[in-house]
Amino acid sequence: MILTLAERDSLVNAQHPSPHQLLGMHPLGDGSGLVVRAFLQNAASVEVAPVHEREKPRFALQMLDARGLFEGITQSASRPYAYDLVITDYQGNVRRTRDAYSFWPSLGETDLYLFGQGNERRIYDKLGAQLREVDGVPGVSFAVWAPEAQRISVVGLFNNWDGRYHPMRKLGASGVWELFVPGLGEGTLYKFEVRNAHGEIVLKTDPYGFFFEAAPQNASIVWNNRKFAWTDAAWLEQRRTRQPLREPLSIYEVHLGSWMKQSIAESYSYREVAPLLVEYVRRMGFTHIEFLPVSEHAYYPSWGYQVTGFYSPTCRFGTPDDFQFLVNALHEVGIGVIVDWVPAQFPRDDWALARFDGTAILRAFVAASQKKD
Repeated sequence: MILTLAERDSLVNAQHPSPHQLLGMHPLGDGSGLVVRAFLQNAASVEVAPVHEREKPRFALQMLDARGLFEGITQSASRPYAYDLVITDYQGNVRRTRDAYSFWPSLGETDLYLFGQGNERRIYDKLGAQLREVDGVPGVSFAVWAPEAQRISVVGLFNNWDGRYHPMRKLGASGVWELFVPGLGEGTLYKFEVRNAHGEIVLKTDPYGFFFEAAPQNASIVWNNRKFAWTDAAWLEQRRTRQPLREPLSIYEVHLGSWMKQSIAESYSYREVAPLLVEYVRRMGFTHIEFLPVSEHAYYPSWGYQVTGFYSPTCRFGTPDDFQFLVNALHEVGIGVIVDWVPAQFPRDDWALARFDGTAILRAFVAASQKKD
């Protein structure tokens, strides 16, 4: 075993500050070969199989800890290469997957620099859960800002909600934690397990999540917001050429959950309410509709003003695709859409944004700025 006992314990107890330094493939210090380490749930045996270079042989890893820590050495190469882990579980099932700890970070220096400045205008495309293909491998890159956290892991059904098996790496002084997990796709349930500034372990939903489970589960859901087939090109072109300061403007403000209901206890879905709103707004002569906050929120009587998912339409009325359908339907008949977005308001629920890394949000921001300076 090359690992020290302290390093081994830090991995199996999810206490190592930078797991990528130990897990994955690394050159041996004397240049004589490579060492591969993996920490896998329910793994009885593990082999390393090269992906692109057939002349390199497969080799087995030795179990260092019964909780799933493996290590192995090969002298067939001295520089890291792309490889799969061939994993046999205790039931005899075999699966082959790329190693989550063999990928470079999915955020670059420019991304982190702009984020630190507050000038990254599309941060929702960088943080959260992003469906990606890296080196031909589909998966999900997870990233979250928590500068005072001691450790963050992404957890879900894929690892039995156990934070020991997918700890994330902290990207320098940016306060951003990141991990690409191959093989995951749309619909994956996940949360962040945070060892906060006080050493307490808490489960948090993703403030950049695109979709969420209904309460009380509240898990974030990996979602592809780009698959909806928009048909509002004519509206977008018209909007581009209009002169809004010289044309009539009449806005109808709506709370989706109470504007019109199927029954006293049941609201219409995004798709069900679309034709009803279109007919009413056109008949009344409004040019625009303004939705009270539709972002995910925990407390329904707040009317959306206690946000828990800033980039997710609430799941109460359907999926993000369903909300896109509603917006598209309004655009198709020439009705503009304004969405109230309230990023400054969030509740104190311990599973959401409040004291995400154990500190107040403003304090975390100031601390991160001081480290950067």
